Amino acid sequence: MEEPVKHHLKRQLRRLATERPYQIIAGSAAALVLAGGAGVALAATDDNTPSRSENTVAVAELGSRLGEAASRGEARIAVPSPSASPSAAPTASPSAKPAAKATTDPDTKPKPKPKPPASRVLDYDYQAQTTYYYCGPAAVRNALSATGIERSQDTLAVALGTTEMGTNSAEDTTRVLNQQVKGNPYRTRMIPGAATPAQMDRLQADVVTAISNGRAVVANVAGDATDTDGGWHSFPGGHYIAVVGYKNDGRTVRIADSADPSLPSYWVTTIDLANWMATRGYSA
Repeated sequence: MEEPVKHHLKRQLRRLATERPYQIIAGSAAALVLAGGAGVALAATDDNTPSRSENTVAVAELGSRLGEAASRGEARIAVPSPSASPSAAPTASPSAKPAAKATTDPDTKPKPKPKPPASRVLDYDYQAQTTYYYCGPAAVRNALSATGIERSQDTLAVALGTTEMGTNSAEDTTRVLNQQVKGNPYRTRMIPGAATPAQMDRLQADVVTAISNGRAVVANVAGDATDTDGGWHSFPGGHYIAVVGYKNDGRTVRIADSADPSLPSYWVTTIDLANWMATRGYSA
């Protein structure tokens, strides 16, 4: 049995010299005796390539040391498996980072605002002006009623600075409306000359935005205008009206007019209203 074992160990050591490093493990003395002789034989059969000669010398030294250790029964040799490779073990890169989690929840993305309705008319409480110069206070009062705010024309006339000469400008109606409505939502838009297409578009957008939010618009007009039913309205010295509704996406607007209680409301196109306000302005 000794000879087959020796031959087997020699073959293992020869393969070790050409392919794998060796490893000494505490253990069997019997293997050391065989290894001692195998080291010399392996050195004699090795070829002359530089890499193999180095391994041959190392194995020869190992055989000599193992021979000495065999007498003490302190060690045995273990040959690594051909399939074992130090480089085969997976290694984690120090720079590797876990994949970042999504920071945006689709449910938390801002949702687009709903499109305004194609038409809307506010629920308001109409009142005709109590004096010939109270069109400003009456228009503001009618506009405020659409938001549920009730104020007398006399109270508003004081706040507006209205006199027998009337109310000065749309800047005054904007100021008083913001005094009554929370959040100061009103802004003054002036049309200093002939209305331009851009100003007409701006008026249409402002009317739709205000009325969609439950607020009426107050306009300061001067001159003549014809409503959609053919009615003629003339105020050469100036006049204030409330815009309380729209239709056709704001291309046509509903007017609450305090001048004539027999004709409290009518429709005009937004283009005609913009031209009617030339040199004046509006609060929206």
